[in-house]
Amino acid sequence: MEEQGNKIRILDRDTINKIAAGEVIERPASVVKELVDNSIDAGATEIRIEVEKGGKHSILIRDNGCGMSKADALLSYEKHATSKLTRIEDLDTVSTMGFRGEALASITAIAKVEILTRPPEELTGTKLVIHGGKVQETSDAGTAPGTSVYVKELFYNTPARRKYLKSDRTELAHITDTVTRLALANPGISFTLLSEGKPVIRSTGSSDLFKSLVNLLGPDTARSMLPLEYRTEDFEIRGYVSKPETNRGGSDQLYVFVNTRPVTSRAINMAVREGYYTKIPKGRYPVAVLALTLNPEEVDVNVHPRKAEVRFSREKEVGDAVIRAVEKVLSEHGLAPEVREKEGKRLQKTFEDPGLSEKIQPQETPATLPEKAAGKEIGVREEAKVSENSRLLKEKSEAYTYPIKDTERRLKKSERLLDSDGKAGIQDGLKKVEPASKKEEEKVNERIKAEEKQSQKLKPKANTDLLEDLRIIGQVSKMYILAEKGEDLVIIDQHAAHERVLYEQVLRTKKARVQELITPVMIELTPKERVLMEEYIPHLEEYGFGISEFGDNTYVVTFVPEVFGRLEDTGVIHDVISDLLAEGKVKKDTGISEKVSKTLACRAAIKGGAACNTRQMEELIEQLKAAESPYSCPHGRPTVITFTKGELDRMFARTQ
Repeated sequence: MEEQGNKIRILDRDTINKIAAGEVIERPASVVKELVDNSIDAGATEIRIEVEKGGKHSILIRDNGCGMSKADALLSYEKHATSKLTRIEDLDTVSTMGFRGEALASITAIAKVEILTRPPEELTGTKLVIHGGKVQETSDAGTAPGTSVYVKELFYNTPARRKYLKSDRTELAHITDTVTRLALANPGISFTLLSEGKPVIRSTGSSDLFKSLVNLLGPDTARSMLPLEYRTEDFEIRGYVSKPETNRGGSDQLYVFVNTRPVTSRAINMAVREGYYTKIPKGRYPVAVLALTLNPEEVDVNVHPRKAEVRFSREKEVGDAVIRAVEKVLSEHGLAPEVREKEGKRLQKTFEDPGLSEKIQPQETPATLPEKAAGKEIGVREEAKVSENSRLLKEKSEAYTYPIKDTERRLKKSERLLDSDGKAGIQDGLKKVEPASKKEEEKVNERIKAEEKQSQKLKPKANTDLLEDLRIIGQVSKMYILAEKGEDLVIIDQHAAHERVLYEQVLRTKKARVQELITPVMIELTPKERVLMEEYIPHLEEYGFGISEFGDNTYVVTFVPEVFGRLEDTGVIHDVISDLLAEGKVKKDTGISEKVSKTLACRAAIKGGAACNTRQMEELIEQLKAAESPYSCPHGRPTVITFTKGELDRMFARTQ
């Protein structure tokens, strides 16, 4: 009987290395991170990064670190070759940036690499040329002390990986963000990032973290930051957090470092946000640069091949320490929510438990805890009490509320844009700008008609009978409108509903309606945002933004879309642009346009947590009835939910 061939086989070494490399090297930014980690471990005080075409064509990393001998250089690109571990137990006390010995092996497996290195004590350096994991050249070479690694044609032998890379600007944005985080984590090291020979980041290498904040996040952001320092017996937290008025729509400007390693930690991000609680609106995040120092045995950095995620052995304790640290610095600057009693009267009127003020004494609240001597941990029992009381207070305290004036202003925007004749008066501080010529106006009108016609073909106007003859009952949690239709209960999400109204208006108007700002608005971007801005400017201009470069990382805005209405808060412009640039992962053409439309509508809409009076709720419902698709927001969430009387009866176990 003939034996069948084996179905299971051992993969060859090249295939194994390419598969393993994909776990470590995801994109050009991964190469930059791994090589800069090696430079930091080598004791470098100056690191220079040069990239071309977003790192897809080439990446050059130069440092003035300790360099490598010829023997070490010949071992450095081998799989799991490392100078940082000698035995398995060393994994429990890792204090270096790299330790697995995978990075250089992974890079040389999927790129063409040239390494030049020399220790300061040796007169001659070593040159290695490696293509796809195979050594092409080994020779002596004259070079400065330190190491330079030149990476060309990343993923040249794995085209399936290369085709998934994004645009040059997007890849450069990821590199810029990576270098920004490494520079903030290591303020004593000088970092320079060049793209196509032009400077993107220059960090001077001062040991003063505040100077790094000025260089990397901008003077305006730096001025809004408060120094933070907090110690317990087990943890030390240092850094800066922003004042509540400086906040962002995403958590991309929360920079967290554990033992100088930039990390991603959802638990710490949530802890920072909880430290502010009602001082900033829901869904907003502060700017923060926090360096946590703790025993290496307390943190596992071996969770993921890219070492960006970490796991804490006492995650709750770390999170609680971060919350207390943020609360402490805000209270010291008079910015924390007031929770104490004064002359026997409660300052917060929204505590649900009438006996709460008696149960929680002033000295037990986070704002009034006596400061302990530096380096001493608060007792475990007292710590637990503080954490519990702090959480209880937050559950009972009043949430952030937008004033009713804000609701009125946002409704008026959409009401004015719904005006069929399109005529709106000049607003305070704004000047209406019409299309430049009659010919341009005709083109705009033709485009609008074509879009409306296409929209009607694809999706006929929804039946709005559900929204007819509603009797407003009231508002719940300053988020939902309750209404009665016959015997049915109708619940409307006020933000989602207004977002739908504005989204359709933005799609119709685009550049047809813009406003000139009498006083131009200056916006300060991070290096990553600036890199992406050049790609977005044409699309932002299509929607009515007038944006020009104005110095390093600074832009001036002279026109905005009319959907903003009277621009009382100029910070919303920065919010919109920051939101659009935060990810840098949108497709060209319709992808960017869709994102711009949704972001404009979301930012201009009534917020969750905004007070509405009956007239305003009625006006919003009228505007929603005029929408093409009134029952879902642009992101696909429902705007209206209905409970019939029968469904309510069943919920309460009533029989007919």
